[in-house]
Amino acid sequence: MAELNNKKYISSQDLAKHNKPGDLWISIQGKVYNVSDWAQSHPGGELPLLNLAGQDVTDAFVAYHPGSAWQHLDRFFNGYYLQHYTVSEVSKDYRKLVNEFSKMGLFENRGLGVYFQLFSVAMLFSLSVYGVLCSDKAWVHLVSGGLMGLGWIQSGWLGHDSGHYQIISNKKVNRFAQILTGNCLAGISIAWWKRNHNAHHIACNSLEFDPDLQHMPFFAVSSKLFQSLRSCYYDRKMNFDKFTRFLVSYQHWTFYPVMCFARINLFAQSFMLLGSKRLRVPNRGQEILGLLVFWIWFPLLVSCLPNWGERVLFVVASFSITGIQHVQFCLNHFSSSVYVGTPVGNDWCEKQTNGSLDIVCPSWMDWFHGGLQFQIEHHLFPRLPRRYLRMIAPLVKELCKKHNLPYTSVSFTKANTLTVGTLRAAALQARDLTSPVPKNLVWEAVHTYG
Repeated sequence: MAELNNKKYISSQDLAKHNKPGDLWISIQGKVYNVSDWAQSHPGGELPLLNLAGQDVTDAFVAYHPGSAWQHLDRFFNGYYLQHYTVSEVSKDYRKLVNEFSKMGLFENRGLGVYFQLFSVAMLFSLSVYGVLCSDKAWVHLVSGGLMGLGWIQSGWLGHDSGHYQIISNKKVNRFAQILTGNCLAGISIAWWKRNHNAHHIACNSLEFDPDLQHMPFFAVSSKLFQSLRSCYYDRKMNFDKFTRFLVSYQHWTFYPVMCFARINLFAQSFMLLGSKRLRVPNRGQEILGLLVFWIWFPLLVSCLPNWGERVLFVVASFSITGIQHVQFCLNHFSSSVYVGTPVGNDWCEKQTNGSLDIVCPSWMDWFHGGLQFQIEHHLFPRLPRRYLRMIAPLVKELCKKHNLPYTSVSFTKANTLTVGTLRAAALQARDLTSPVPKNLVWEAVHTYG
C-alpha cells in the first residue's frame, strides 16, 4: 500500500488478499470498496461477491447494475484506490455500448410482451387441466401432459427473465408473478434459480465455480473433471469414481433420456436450498409456501386421471416436453471453452464470449428459444430484456470482430451435434484414462462427426 497526492493506493496483489468471507474488497473504476458486511444483503446473493472478491469488477458491475446503483457505492468506499488501474480497449467499447443502451432506455423499456407470455402460460395450463378433468380419452390426457410441459417451458422463460431484471414495473406484482410462475405453477424455487443462475453468469464455464457444468456423476463436459475437482458452488468434491466413470462413458447416449427427467433435479435443488440452515434465503417463507401450492395441486390433478397407466404417461409426457428446455440450456455452453480456476473480473467480455454459443433461428421462432438463442448477447448484457437481443446482435458481432473475440453462432441442429460430440469425446476419454487429453474439446466434438 502506498500514498501519493493525498490518495492511498493498494496494489492488485494486496487487493487479492481480501477475498474471504468477512473480508471482501472489490475495485470498481479504480476505487476500492469493502463489501464484507454487505455480502449477506446483496440482492444478487453473496456468491457473485465471493467469486470476484479481491479484484477489479467494473465490467461485471456495469453488466448487472442499473445507473442508480452507483450512488450507493460511496458508503462502501474504504479510502483506497487501485494502483496502476487501467482499462482495456475491449472494456472501453463494452462500457460505451452499455451507456448507449441505457440512454436509449433499452434496460427499462420492457414492453407488453410479458403480459402476453403470462397469458400464454395461463392458457396452456388451463387447456391441460381441462383435458384431464373434462375428457375420458387417453390420448387427450397424453396431449394434456404435453401442454403442461409447454406451460412449464414458457413459465421457465419468465422465471429466467425475472431472475435478471424486473419484468413488471410494480415490485410487489413482479414478486407475485415470480412466485406464481416459478414456485406455484412449476415447482421450482425462484430463489434457487437466482442463486444458481447468478453464479453461472459470473463464472461462465468455470469447471469449479459454474454450477451449470457440474453434473457428475451423469455428465462431464471435459476430462479435466476426471481430476475430482472441488465445486466451489456446492462446497464439495466432485468425485470421479468407478460409478461416475461408468455413467460418463455412455453420457452421449444417455444425454437426451436424462434431460427428459432433469426436472426432478430442479425439484430436489429447490428443496435442498430452502431446507438449508447454512444458506441465507430471502423470503424463505414465501418460497416454501409457493412450493407447497405446487405439490398440492399437481398430485391432485394427476390423481384425477382414471388409472395408473395414464397417470404415469401424463407425468412422463409433461417432464419429457420440458426436457427440451433443459437441452436448450446445455446447448449454449456444453461445447464451448471451459477453464479451471477462479473467475476473473477484468476479462468479462473474453470469458462470456468464449463460454457461450448462439443459435441461429428466424424471428418467428424466438418464442421457442426464450432469448437463449442470443446467449452471447444475453451474457454480455444480462439486464437487457430479450425483446432487444436480436436488435443488438449486429453491435455485439462488431465488438467481437474488432477485438478478435469469438462469436460462435450455429443452427439448432449443429448445436446439438456439437454438444453430443463434446460429451462423446469426454466419454471416450473416460473409458481410457491412459489416452492423451485433447487440447480443445470443441475441436474434438466437431471432428468426431466429420
